[in-house]
Amino acid sequence: MADAEGRGCDSTDQVNSSSGNSDDVVKFKDPLLTGLDRDSDDDGMESLDLDGSSKSEVTVSRSSSLIANFRLDEDVDAETRDLFIKVDDPEKHTSTLEAYITFRVTTKTTRAEFESSDFSVRRRYNDFLWLRQRLEETYHTHLVPPLPEKHSLKRLDRFSQEFLRVRQKALQKFLTRLADHPVLSFDKNVQVFLTAKAWEFQAHKKQGKGYISQVTDSIHNMGASYMMKNRPAEFGLMHEYINIFGEKLAVMDRIATRVLREQADYHAELCEWGPCYVLWGNSEDDLKAALLSMAKAIDQCCHCLKDLIDDTDDNLAQPLKEYILYTECIKAVLRRRDAIQMEYDMVVDELNKRKDEKENVKISDQTYSIGAFLGKDPEDVKHQKEEKLDQMIVDLTRQMEVLNDRTVVANANLKADMERWHKTKQRDVKEILMALADRQIRYYEKCLLVWEDAIRAIQKKDNDPSALASIDQPPADDTNTAAGNSSGTDNTSSGVESDNANNTATVS
Repeated sequence: MADAEGRGCDSTDQVNSSSGNSDDVVKFKDPLLTGLDRDSDDDGMESLDLDGSSKSEVTVSRSSSLIANFRLDEDVDAETRDLFIKVDDPEKHTSTLEAYITFRVTTKTTRAEFESSDFSVRRRYNDFLWLRQRLEETYHTHLVPPLPEKHSLKRLDRFSQEFLRVRQKALQKFLTRLADHPVLSFDKNVQVFLTAKAWEFQAHKKQGKGYISQVTDSIHNMGASYMMKNRPAEFGLMHEYINIFGEKLAVMDRIATRVLREQADYHAELCEWGPCYVLWGNSEDDLKAALLSMAKAIDQCCHCLKDLIDDTDDNLAQPLKEYILYTECIKAVLRRRDAIQMEYDMVVDELNKRKDEKENVKISDQTYSIGAFLGKDPEDVKHQKEEKLDQMIVDLTRQMEVLNDRTVVANANLKADMERWHKTKQRDVKEILMALADRQIRYYEKCLLVWEDAIRAIQKKDNDPSALASIDQPPADDTNTAAGNSSGTDNTSSGVESDNANNTATVS
């Protein structure tokens, strides 16, 4: 009871302390940060409860049905979508100077902004890159989804089928996320990208900022992020969370890459192991059936492992890389938000300085000012300075109001996009983990069945020696052998009968 009261007092004190600091209320929360305690000795690592006593008595051997139910529950709002985009049909183009790949982008929509409901255009990777850059320039504090890196798959030929399949899937996810965004999907550049013909699109691409302007903005944003002093607490937590999240994803990506590499090595060893049993069986007639059963089982396990490696690369490694790129996008948006707030803070500081300067002018003596030495009346000099400061204060006040509105809008946009991103992240991570577990279950179930079949095949051959002896014998030999066996049996039986008769006569 005392312990319970103590815990109650502690929780009450925590509530009171948090309510007392009403000005520092942090609205941004995420489950990843709830387990972090700066005063703990865990060095920022989360602890996992491995106690299995709370598990349900109901066990599930396969998770496919759970995955189907999960996706059904999460896609309830799919019926409200009015913009559907599909990326498919990669096609290679060869010109005098270069060779490149284009993808067909098909759009179906019911939005009134579009002239038709169906569109089909062809776009290359650079066109997707242009669209994303244009969206970042237009919406500084909105979270634009990332694109796959242009040369991220160096181990593959960029014209190979596997590379094109992975690239097509990544571009599809990029456009799907854009179509689901309530602001970015209505941008004029998106509409041009989805509907414009080739020559119209190329003419539209020439409009926009130059490269030097983009580099200047990037340097300015990066400098503002480092110089930021009065960042709100909720955005400070965003910075901290994204850094931790990015580090964890990087570790996961390294481990997943190492596991895939080790599985590929194991697959190569299996491919070399199976033929050894075949060669061995050619020189061992008595063990040939058993050795061939082993070779068949290993070959089937090779196919299962190859499928597991491909599925893991598509549904685990690639999503991890996408979210690593997402963390970099969020960091860039946070830097741009910091730049907007820093500009606002600088105007506020300048305004306060001018106000203080005006107050000092009011009580100052301008007798020994430069204007007075030039023959002007000290009162006129003071009046001119006050008028100049008043005009500067008016201009700075107007500029401060504009920047304040811009900062408020930037904060609201970023918080809304981060909330949406967290929901998407939770759904994607659950799908990734459940699919990973399901793949492992299916892989080991297939391997288990293969080896059980191999054992039954070997036992069948061991329990039936005649089957082993007749593996390489033609049917005619089997007939003669059977005839010989029958004649031998008849002779043996006649001999036994004659012996019995002689014994009977002797006894008489």
